[in-house]
Amino acid sequence: MRPLGCVADDFTGATDLAGNLVATGRRVVVTIGPPKSAPADADAVVVALKSRTVPPEEAVAASLDAHRSLVDAGFARTWFKYCSTFDSTPSGNIGPVTDALLDATGAAWTVVCPAFPANDRTVYQGHLFVGDRLLSESGMRHHPLTPMNDPDLVRVMGAQTRHRVGLLPHAVLRAGERAARAHVAALVTGGVRIVVTDAVDDGDLAVVERVTRDLPLITGGSGLALALPPVSPVPDAARIRTAPGPMAVLAGSVSDATLGQIAHARQSVPHRLLAVDDLAEAPRRAVADAVDWATTHLEAGRDVLIHSAEDRGQVRAAQRRFGAGHSARLVERALAHCARALADRGTRRFLVAGGESSGAVVEALGITLLRIGPAIAPGVSWTEGVRAGRPVNLALKSGNFGARDLFTTAQDRL
Repeated sequence: MRPLGCVADDFTGATDLAGNLVATGRRVVVTIGPPKSAPADADAVVVALKSRTVPPEEAVAASLDAHRSLVDAGFARTWFKYCSTFDSTPSGNIGPVTDALLDATGAAWTVVCPAFPANDRTVYQGHLFVGDRLLSESGMRHHPLTPMNDPDLVRVMGAQTRHRVGLLPHAVLRAGERAARAHVAALVTGGVRIVVTDAVDDGDLAVVERVTRDLPLITGGSGLALALPPVSPVPDAARIRTAPGPMAVLAGSVSDATLGQIAHARQSVPHRLLAVDDLAEAPRRAVADAVDWATTHLEAGRDVLIHSAEDRGQVRAAQRRFGAGHSARLVERALAHCARALADRGTRRFLVAGGESSGAVVEALGITLLRIGPAIAPGVSWTEGVRAGRPVNLALKSGNFGARDLFTTAQDRL
């Protein structure tokens, strides 16, 4: 088994991939930024970056730095992890980072495989679906930083890369591994270096995994990890230390899934709206008031929910007034300050919704390594970090992931 060195473009994506690798029996750790050294017993190391929405040149530099650190640590195969909804802009960052890693690894070609059928992310004829809707008709069209309005991944990737892009279609996958290998060989002979692959179920992913098994570079979501050949089960692979006490849910995402989870949790969990208007006018007071309010409930043993929006109307109003990017940054900073203040007061369990928010919270807590624990939902796991010598449990949730009751059932897995 060749060890995997993985580069994830956000923190939720890192724990998403790590959780699926653990499910195959692999020992996995997540490092925040490039590791200075890797645990000797790790089958895979996932480097969590905040590179999804930075300028492309910064994303490339950070990704190459992470790749070099993994190569130096002895990880011979590279996995570039991005979201199963292909979050990016016309200028990147998936294409530029893929190009840079193709050069760094010397790979003749690589695959683009965001499909995660267990989470209702599928690709057919190169078009990405979320459930039964095209990506462009899903909630991703409203994303404040990376709105996705084109479901055709060949076209989207073609606008971001300097290489030719081809398609490995569903009909060929259904014909089996030999047909898929022949199809890819013909594409590569014709000058293609980036192959978008269809996948509508786990059977398709199994064929993709076999065809790409010897590649030095693969790119995609975490779904493909579940198709990797399992190793002997490791009893402690998903065992972590659990911190005592109630949980603080910090929801910065405004995806449809997260808004639904907020609505469900508000029926039974003490909740506080951290409105963008308040964060723009008096951020310190808004955060301090939210922290004082949350502390009262947490000290009484109650979980709390702090969130930035209740419905799509509030999101649109904030974006019109302050701009989508500025609104998102205000929320990200505020939740980071809330997390640090609550941790200083003794809170040691956090569930964070949203990739940018998760990155900000983990950095604010000063945590540099996460061990992967039990899964809460496909793509979402509890983790263990260490702060001031004591374990802290974190669940970092992509905005699009999880059932409606996730915020109220997550602690059942601890």
